[in-house]
Amino acid sequence: MSGGVRTTCPYCGVGCGVQVMKTQAGNYEISGDQQHPANLGRLCVKGAALGETLGLEGRLLYPELNGERVAWETALDETARRLQGIIAEFGPQAVAFYASGQLLTEDYYVANKLMKGFIGAGNIDTNSRLCMSSAVVGYKRAFGADYVPCSYEDLEQTDLVVLVGSNAAWAHPVLYQRLVQAKQQRPQMKVVVIDPRRTATCDIADLHLALRPGSDAGLFVGLLNHLHNVHPLTGDLFEGQTAALESATGWTPAKCADFCQLDLADMQTFWQWFSEAERAMTLYTMGINQSSSGSDKCNAIINVHLASGKLGRSGCGPFSLTGQPNAMGGREVGGLANQLASHMNFEPADIARLGRFWGSERIAQTPGLMAVELFEAIGRGEVKAVWIMGTNPLVSLPDSSHVAQALANCPLVIVSDVVRETDTSRVATVRFPALAWGEKNGTVTNSERRISRQRAFLPAPGEARADWWIVSQIAQRLGYGDAFGWQHPHEIFSEHAALSGFENNGTRAFDISGLANLTREQYDALEPVRWPVAACGNVAFKSWRPGGKFQLLPVEPELPHAVADRLYPLILNTGRIRDQWHTMTRTGSVPRLMQHINMPFLEIHPHDAKRYSVTDNKLARVISRSGALVARVQVSENPLPGNVFVPMHWNQQFARKGQINGLVESVCDPHSGQPESKQTAVRIQALQPVWFGEIFARESFTFAQDIQWWRQASAGVEHFLCATDSSPESWIETLTAGRGWQLQYACGEKDFYHLLAWREGELQLAFYSAKIWPRINTAAVVSAFNQAPQTPAERHRLLTGQSPGVSEDTGPVICSCFGVGENTIRGAIAAGCQTVASLGERLRCGTNCGSCIPELKALLK
Repeated sequence: MSGGVRTTCPYCGVGCGVQVMKTQAGNYEISGDQQHPANLGRLCVKGAALGETLGLEGRLLYPELNGERVAWETALDETARRLQGIIAEFGPQAVAFYASGQLLTEDYYVANKLMKGFIGAGNIDTNSRLCMSSAVVGYKRAFGADYVPCSYEDLEQTDLVVLVGSNAAWAHPVLYQRLVQAKQQRPQMKVVVIDPRRTATCDIADLHLALRPGSDAGLFVGLLNHLHNVHPLTGDLFEGQTAALESATGWTPAKCADFCQLDLADMQTFWQWFSEAERAMTLYTMGINQSSSGSDKCNAIINVHLASGKLGRSGCGPFSLTGQPNAMGGREVGGLANQLASHMNFEPADIARLGRFWGSERIAQTPGLMAVELFEAIGRGEVKAVWIMGTNPLVSLPDSSHVAQALANCPLVIVSDVVRETDTSRVATVRFPALAWGEKNGTVTNSERRISRQRAFLPAPGEARADWWIVSQIAQRLGYGDAFGWQHPHEIFSEHAALSGFENNGTRAFDISGLANLTREQYDALEPVRWPVAACGNVAFKSWRPGGKFQLLPVEPELPHAVADRLYPLILNTGRIRDQWHTMTRTGSVPRLMQHINMPFLEIHPHDAKRYSVTDNKLARVISRSGALVARVQVSENPLPGNVFVPMHWNQQFARKGQINGLVESVCDPHSGQPESKQTAVRIQALQPVWFGEIFARESFTFAQDIQWWRQASAGVEHFLCATDSSPESWIETLTAGRGWQLQYACGEKDFYHLLAWREGELQLAFYSAKIWPRINTAAVVSAFNQAPQTPAERHRLLTGQSPGVSEDTGPVICSCFGVGENTIRGAIAAGCQTVASLGERLRCGTNCGSCIPELKALLK
């Protein structure tokens, strides 16, 4: 092997180091970077599969204008001309950028500089608004700065870990496994999981508090009252101390237990553990942030750490886990509409300071439009041009049907992306081909404030270019060339670092001015480093509020905006699954990442399943006031009665009706602008298709309008699950008519219908349908498209959906890292494997990322 490159994973905010090695065969092998402090060599299954995302199929490789390929000069000139015309006629507020935590810090810096520094409007926001903005508000109100006061090493030193609104086992698997290891080494450490739904994260919990959805603030306000009763706060320690304690006084144990619908004894056990622990950490993410009162929930958590002194020392603190690889970097450069670069604010002194540094008199004077209100303004025609960079808002934003309508009517929609066909790019006027992971060069910042390098190991394909270059080219055409003349991301990083220390002198928490004078060689070799890295010497964690005190914030707990009623009697929760990422534009194309969960599912309690007549493994329609989707029913005691769960990832590229945010209302936290994606009132109804099917085809085809479908990633084959109320024969006959194929089929008196289509000895299409989901050996069918069975007996066996040869049906995949199926695991258990460790020794399952261990334990039971 040769050509090893150390880079950083492009998925969640854990920020794992990745080692990339090029083999003699020209492939790339991916492994965890043993030297990176975030993961110490461990990768989750998504990170381990990065090498399988490097192909160019589906990539956007050339600039396009109105759907036609054009030269770069044409695309840039026309885009700049249209932007300039809109600004001249309607003013700078008619233009907006919508960025992404997938951008590198250098890309983000350039986009923010153009919008807020030279176009002169605050209208650049980011998809980080959807996951992290409430945490930002919480930190800024309490500390005076967006400063995460924790590190991953704290997990090894704490006595109590509280995971609230976080399924870290699936959403942040490497960090979760670090926690698992810490608990194994220190069994006395306690773990509390606070979540309405039992998740894989509960596997190591000493206590699971399945509270009423959205009631978290009541639990922590009650804890604040408990802490003050046990160890009264005396003296004027904190700003707002008296008001915060008085507001908590009425939250007695009985009131909190009733508000949260918790067992009183369990709740008080948690309170006792927290008050008695010498060191405690609270890890929180979307279950807290994605709420109409998310900012207050964040402050309720921070309050108890301040009041108990469990902050600012090892093993302690409120730790917001970021959802994206560079959500933190975007916050550093001003990627949120209500902040300026380098954590500066829309205050006269900061505006003037930024103007001096950038040499601009056009600095935005007021905050811009936040994500949801930005797209509402597009819908009203107030914003005439929007540039969407590296994200898919038509899938990720709430009330997505209105977002689609807004973008469809927008005069100028610019999309920079790596994928040609996304739900959002379909409505683009201009498409710019951006660089993907493996081609990018720059930095990202993870959840613990650690800056790491993403390094390129692949050449730019086609005419794809870096996002910073594209934005700079537009800026130059708008007349701002002197301020956007960089030739390398190192130059951008140096400017960003210099700005962080400009007129700072310890007055702003974010300061990496110690990195401003790196040479290009030093930048290329930069090791992971946590900020601050100030040129004048680093300042310890403190309050950056006026007066120098931390703030306790009075919090009045509120329940979600969504309320179940007679028409919509259930509360829908949304979240991530283990093997997919965001809107699936990268992970959805990897076959092994679709093997664990291959379609949207509706997780529902048995009582509710019986009440609404839905059946396990059948289909149901989920309906809200905003939209509807179709999902496979999964009856489970994981959700509370009255609550259901559906994953967030599916979109119009992967399902006819699977888009979760089409159901979610655009209700937002008034302080952070973050939407309440976690609670939506819905109803469900059973869907009773005449048949369920699975279809494989060598070439693309079109489904009839009445067929529900779910796309599956399979190597070299179009592959779908499908279902409908009509007869399958008529649609298949239409699909195969006039092609000159040889057809081989079998049917059984309306119980099943299978068909194979051949041309010159090659398999063209395989279709299997039945009254229930057909049991198909997927690997065998996909293989037959590459190496067709020859004998009649082999073809007949393929017609049954099994391997032409003799091979084991391994069952649904449990361990995606090594492709170990449920049937194989059950066989090993029957043969004597009685522990997770023994299963790992025999089958390797559970020995890499560890995400499948909770399911292995369930099978062992």
